[in-house]
Amino acid sequence: MDREPTGKGPPIERIDASAYTVPTDAPESDGTFRWEATTLVLVQATAGGVTGIGYTYAHAAAVPVILGTLAPVVVGRDAFAIPAAWLAMLRQVRNLGRPGLASEAISAVDVALWDLKARLLGLPLCDLLGRVRDGVPVYGSGGFTSYDDDRLAAQLGAWVEAGIERVKMKVGRDPEADAARVRIAREAIGPDAGLFVDANGAYDRKQAIALAHAFAAEGVTWFEEPVSSDDLDGLRLVRSLAPPGMEIAAGEYGYDVLAFRRLLEAGAVDVLQADATRCLGISGFMQAAALCWAHHTPLSAHTAPALHLHPCLATIQVRHLEYFHDHVRIESMFFDGVVEPRRGVLYPDTSRPGLGLEFKRVDAERYRVR
Repeated sequence: MDREPTGKGPPIERIDASAYTVPTDAPESDGTFRWEATTLVLVQATAGGVTGIGYTYAHAAAVPVILGTLAPVVVGRDAFAIPAAWLAMLRQVRNLGRPGLASEAISAVDVALWDLKARLLGLPLCDLLGRVRDGVPVYGSGGFTSYDDDRLAAQLGAWVEAGIERVKMKVGRDPEADAARVRIAREAIGPDAGLFVDANGAYDRKQAIALAHAFAAEGVTWFEEPVSSDDLDGLRLVRSLAPPGMEIAAGEYGYDVLAFRRLLEAGAVDVLQADATRCLGISGFMQAAALCWAHHTPLSAHTAPALHLHPCLATIQVRHLEYFHDHVRIESMFFDGVVEPRRGVLYPDTSRPGLGLEFKRVDAERYRVR
């Protein structure tokens, strides 16, 4: 493939990547996993004297994939021809096994290329993509199964007091205790706030159906990954037997539009989740949005709020964005330009081009691992 500049945009001069591991502010767990640190993999793409940034939350092993496998097929291309670079990266990882780490690496590069193009044009990314709304509602997300009852109540209650109208908690670590934990959450947030639960695929089918009805008694309206997202029949079964008013959501581990299509065609979800740090970047996220439009299904952005804000502003089907505790903390530490919710809605700073973020290299350096 010809990678010479076309004259429409400057050639991409270099791709840089680095990884940073940040300890959590307390041990965290959900229904199927425990962790005490989170790793952010940063990509910087440079063309015409301008640098765009992108990132993913992944293992530091993504760095050599980016530098050794992806950068050689991206450097030299027209910085405005993002689809050509995106397709070249997909082809380049064919023999690596693309879902998983390779998709996360591609995602970070793709985001950096979109940020770069918007910066070169002097536009906020939402305007380059084509804005359809001024702000994106968020829901507070945390409530880890490692939290005791007091910390669970304090975290969720604080979000509601700050004007965030919906909050999500983790369940699934101890199924017998989950109904009681959900009651504690409801008492903390009051009768009017939206209450979501996320099992991260921890339940079997019959557990999920039984607990859906128990959770409904506390006004839970969102049940995320009640069973494994690989169990399409199970998701569809839970969805069909869930109480009225309770939506089933999944999709955070979809690594491309084909995975999302399988979920939607199976009738497995009421709301599809997509994560631009995993699903092949902003390019893949916008494909997921188009698929949701075709299936008349709402879309919710999974975590990484600073990264998802601008593509969500340009997406008709988006309902809300996950304001995830870990990522909110890390993004505020690592980037200038991160915006905070106002009455539960994120609004962009359109005076800043691209994603509106600037990397705080000095602040991040102490966490660098690669």
